[in-house]
Amino acid sequence: MLWRIAAVTVLLGGCASAPPGGLLQDRIAPGEKAAAYALTMLGKPYRYGGATPERGFDCSGLVQWSYREAGVALPHNTDAQRLMSKPVAASDLRPGDLLFFNLEEKKNSHVGIYQGDGLFVHAPSTGKDVRRDRLASPYWHKHLSETRRLVL
Repeated sequence: MLWRIAAVTVLLGGCASAPPGGLLQDRIAPGEKAAAYALTMLGKPYRYGGATPERGFDCSGLVQWSYREAGVALPHNTDAQRLMSKPVAASDLRPGDLLFFNLEEKKNSHVGIYQGDGLFVHAPSTGKDVRRDRLASPYWHKHLSETRRLVL
C-alpha cells in the first residue's frame, strides 16, 4: 500500500493541477492509509505506553499513531479501539482492519493492523520491535479472537 501512496505522489507531483474531484491519494480509504503508515514503523522498538516513532510503540499505540497519520483520531487503548469497530469476517478483511488476539489468557489484549495478503503489523512485546507477521502462522492463528473494522 505504501508503494501505492508513493506512486500517486510521484505521478501527481509534476501535474499543474489536481484531477477533477481531488487528488487520487485523497480517495484512498483511511484504513489503507493507516496500514501503509504502520508498515513504515517496522523495526521501531516496543515500549509500553509508547505511541510515537521517537518513543516506540505498544500495540494500541501503533494503531492510534497509524490512524492519526491517516486523519482518524483513536484512543490509546485496545478495549476502546475494539468498541469503535464492528465485527468483520476473516474472509472479508481489508487493509487497515484490526485484529485482536487473546494473549497471556487475557481476552482481546493485543491488537494489530491487517495489511492484506494474510499479513499484519503489530508491536508484539517488551524486547521486540514492530514487525509484520503472517496471520495463518500457528501461534497467531491460535490466539486470534476477533477481526474488526473501524466504524468511521
